[in-house]
Amino acid sequence: MFKILSVNPGSTSTKFAVYADETLVCLHTIRHSTDVLKAFHTLFDQTQYRKDLMLEYLGNEGINLSDLSAAVGRGGLVRPLESGVYAVNDKYIADLKTLHTSEHASNLGGVIALEIANSISGCQAFIADPVVVDEYQEVARISGLPQIPRRSMFHALNHKAIGRKYAAATGTEYEKLHLVIAHLGGGISVAAHRLGKVVDSNQGLDGYGPFSPERAGTLDAGQLVNICFDRKYTKEEIQKLIVGNGGLIAHLGTNDVRWIEQNADNGDNHSRLLLEAMAYNIAKEIGAMLVVLHGKADAVILTGGIAYSNFVVDYIKKMISPMVKVVLYPGEDEMEALAMSGLRVLRGEHAKEY
Repeated sequence: MFKILSVNPGSTSTKFAVYADETLVCLHTIRHSTDVLKAFHTLFDQTQYRKDLMLEYLGNEGINLSDLSAAVGRGGLVRPLESGVYAVNDKYIADLKTLHTSEHASNLGGVIALEIANSISGCQAFIADPVVVDEYQEVARISGLPQIPRRSMFHALNHKAIGRKYAAATGTEYEKLHLVIAHLGGGISVAAHRLGKVVDSNQGLDGYGPFSPERAGTLDAGQLVNICFDRKYTKEEIQKLIVGNGGLIAHLGTNDVRWIEQNADNGDNHSRLLLEAMAYNIAKEIGAMLVVLHGKADAVILTGGIAYSNFVVDYIKKMISPMVKVVLYPGEDEMEALAMSGLRVLRGEHAKEY
């Protein structure tokens, strides 16, 4: 039996779990006060603080860390990678600290995993399917400006886990399927999965595609340029408009789809229109990815927290179901996905070298 620690840092939280093979032993989320986090000069300065809180909780729960075979962290924003499980090494850590793509909290996942693994005899540290997974076909990289190529940046961990889960449920292999998977959460990413590779997607982190509860999605480039130069906003404020204060938050002041859906059901036509618009844009993006697969998809899969919304799901189904079957895997389980990635390596799958 293998014991595995999953580590998933968020902007104001640290989620972690312990698995014994496929069995969940312990799952917990530590919430961090923004006032406390502001005291740290850089994101990496938070490493010891977050790790100590994790270790304290695990100790109180009677988890013997010396039994761990692996610690698997959520991968950070490094250079583009193929999908898979990677052993955390010095080069990976150096790139996290020098590339400065973004100070995203996921950057801490592999760092914490490595520090914990180094303190335990026989324990290995991994990351799995970070958001920078890049398997694009070459034609998908070209935009109208050579200095701004299209980038692969999507919810790779959940996409890949759901693809494998659907394949197992249908008695086949992920590498034999053509799928369109839509991760519907605070950010939204829709991707074309062709025989185990994500050959195209919208850039769901801060780029383009459907607007989401927190992100603006595709915008009129000319109007965006005008906003950038009218001196009403700083660069940081514009970035926050695009990611964090965009989408449903910009329109309604909340990212709570359940609350908005309830308002719509109670006769709030503006809430209804905005949910319809978000679902409409998601369905359009799904249609684009179906075209990428030449119209031949085994299924369209809706996953993430918004997949619990009957309103949004029904709207998407109405547009997509005449073309291809729509399958639901609501919610996401990144902790399980991380642990199962580590388990595959411990059971013999080769870990890639960064």
